[in-house]
Amino acid sequence: MRAGFGVLKCSVTLLCGIRLGLTMGVGGTRGLLIIAAVPERRVAADMRAIFHYACSQSLSARLAALAPAWLDIRACPESDDAQLYRLLENADVLLHVLKPVTAGVMDAAPGLQLIQKIGVGVNTIDLEHARRRAIQVCNMPGTNSRAVAEATLMLMLTTLRHARGLDAATRAGDGWRLDPALFDQVGEIGGRTIGLVGYGAVPTMLAPVLVALGARVLYTATAPKADAVGEWRELPELLAQSDIVSLHLPLVAATVRLIDAAALARMKRGALFINTARGGLVDQDALVDALRCGQLRAAGLDVYDQEPVPGDLAFFEMDNVVLQPHVAWLTPETLDRSLAVAMENCRRLRDGADLLHRVL
Repeated sequence: MRAGFGVLKCSVTLLCGIRLGLTMGVGGTRGLLIIAAVPERRVAADMRAIFHYACSQSLSARLAALAPAWLDIRACPESDDAQLYRLLENADVLLHVLKPVTAGVMDAAPGLQLIQKIGVGVNTIDLEHARRRAIQVCNMPGTNSRAVAEATLMLMLTTLRHARGLDAATRAGDGWRLDPALFDQVGEIGGRTIGLVGYGAVPTMLAPVLVALGARVLYTATAPKADAVGEWRELPELLAQSDIVSLHLPLVAATVRLIDAAALARMKRGALFINTARGGLVDQDALVDALRCGQLRAAGLDVYDQEPVPGDLAFFEMDNVVLQPHVAWLTPETLDRSLAVAMENCRRLRDGADLLHRVL
């Protein structure tokens, strides 16, 4: 709300492109409230930002509610390159979700000052080019941890209880004529050993839940953590002992294809594999082979080595794999937490203050 020469004004943008203008007189017109529909007009802003993701109605409303008057945020679907490049010409900030921020994207934005990752992993940003351009890069650790922890547990249970097959059978009218062999393909979290590869914010939330359900938790990290819930193991030992293996690592040079054919061969025969971290952590062809030959019983995947995935992805033909399109992080609650951090960093950028969670 801005004050201007005895009149207070505010406006709300509707989906039809019309603003509802609220004007309250001050002084001689005290108490007068006028509501009128007026055409959308852009006001000058101190800073321009692009939210590079398709917005639902509720997300558009959240953006509008959070953005201060000095910040102009325009949403742009990741599929609309033409709109993106038009907006980049005058952008100060790019709120980046998933689609890679390449050197070409940065060079289309001569005034770009900040790439704010909505999430944690910055492997989708050309950090070297950002450094050359003196563009700051920030992420926001912890904002999506609860959502990813819940999605990881969901994938564990979905694969363990053969939910995909049961859903299909029930819809087809065969739910009460199941193959008795299915009995040997399901089970409970309780009594199983679950190996967490990496122990950051997501495993910190997930491990106590798994223990409460009766699981034994193993984890691997660069070193044992005093406050960890679970027993520390070297990766080979963790793979060999776990009934379910779940990945929770960033994708950096040292972790590319960390889970290769040799690592998959070390796992228990019939184990389950979960990945809500990054697709590049896994040799995807080797994972397909392990699932086809029975080395692994099932997998739950949210991430892939190529995104969006190709139409001939081998997993599409496999009934022992549960797939999601990299949305383990995506909840309204995550976006509320993330946008609050993003708005704060825009304010700090405007004021010349130190940014939160600066990566570069």
